[in-house]
Amino acid sequence: MQEDYLHYLWEFQKWQISGLSTTEGLPVTVLAPGMHNQLSGPDFFNSRVVIGEQEWAGNVEIHIHSSDWYRHGHEKDPAYDNVILHVVWQHDSEIFRKDRSVVPVLELQNLVAEETVEQYRDLISASSEKWINCQKDLPQIDSFIFDKWLERLYIERLEAKSVFVFDLLKRSAGDWEEVLFKLLAKNFGLNVNGDAFLSMAESIPFSVIRKCRNDRDKLEALFLGQAGLLEKEVEEPNFWQLRENYLFLKNKFSLTVEGITPVKYFRLRPDNFPEVRLSQVAAVYHRREHLFSKVIKAENPEHLKELFKAEAAEFWRTHYTFSKTHPVRKKQLSNNFLDLLVINSLVPLKFCYQKAMGKEGGESLLELMRQLPAEANRIIKKFTEIRPGSAENAFSSQALLHMKKDYCERSRCLQCSLGLNILHRKPVN
Repeated sequence: MQEDYLHYLWEFQKWQISGLSTTEGLPVTVLAPGMHNQLSGPDFFNSRVVIGEQEWAGNVEIHIHSSDWYRHGHEKDPAYDNVILHVVWQHDSEIFRKDRSVVPVLELQNLVAEETVEQYRDLISASSEKWINCQKDLPQIDSFIFDKWLERLYIERLEAKSVFVFDLLKRSAGDWEEVLFKLLAKNFGLNVNGDAFLSMAESIPFSVIRKCRNDRDKLEALFLGQAGLLEKEVEEPNFWQLRENYLFLKNKFSLTVEGITPVKYFRLRPDNFPEVRLSQVAAVYHRREHLFSKVIKAENPEHLKELFKAEAAEFWRTHYTFSKTHPVRKKQLSNNFLDLLVINSLVPLKFCYQKAMGKEGGESLLELMRQLPAEANRIIKKFTEIRPGSAENAFSSQALLHMKKDYCERSRCLQCSLGLNILHRKPVN
């Protein structure tokens, strides 16, 4: 038995019988279970109950055992002085407030149908055959409930990502163009080099990029040099030209490489090597000015992706590194990479900007995400095996990724609309 389940029983009043009474025999009528408190303090606020002939308004605290009241030190905490009812699974101790007055107790273990408890245990039970708790029930959930839950999940995901974006905004002194640059750098580095590219981007004042953007070679030298890719000397004329440009810029703008995370090559496809990706970032900023305002104005995925279509410099048509060559081939940003750029950087940025400006634009962003294809990874593949058609686009795949990480892996079935729907489906006898 988990305390979260008792919260569920109280909130939805899942009793087997209507005649409730305290452990002292006083009749109890629940007029309003109250508002579930997700923070510290009593579990439910603004509850209304009738105990005996007296109506009470206040807070309700919930525990597995009555003695948990003392184990948690509530008798010493004035925040619990206004608890009007202590709801427990098993009553094993009399409870007193700080002023020594008795707290009425409602014991649940003999009030809840065994079928209701078994239904809960079946949902959360661990099994090697279950990838997620609701695996066998997920296909039967009504499409309207499923789709509404995905909408909420995706907004939750955007809210979670906004913490990082607003932190970048603070570190960038409110310069949204600089925030975009840092987000792009992290995105171009992908999972392997995202942190390294971000540390590189944060080492360069954005004013320097504004001054250098008209010269693509200088931008590329700046990025490669700050990323530590121009330190190991090689016999290649292009390397020495870039190195010369970088040392000039480093001295001119008093740049430092202290604290920059080294790049990695382990398990990287050659097209994702840091030299190639940073050359593409340089191409983006050489090709476009005032990128942030253009991103905010763009209303669909194609307009957004057009802003970032770029190709690595000509030298990289035959190189993956300064010393590793291959037959001639352009290195343009793929459509799949641009989709991920929109999903992971541009839409969250637009969401945060709208939020900062006090604008409501959530529905337009959902529609934009619905125009992008679903991501292809093992988690999304598994969801579509369990519930075919569950990931039709990037909006739904992002929502499912959030559900898997924040709900399924943490067994938060009682905070999940799908889990609650499964538990509600069978009536209590």
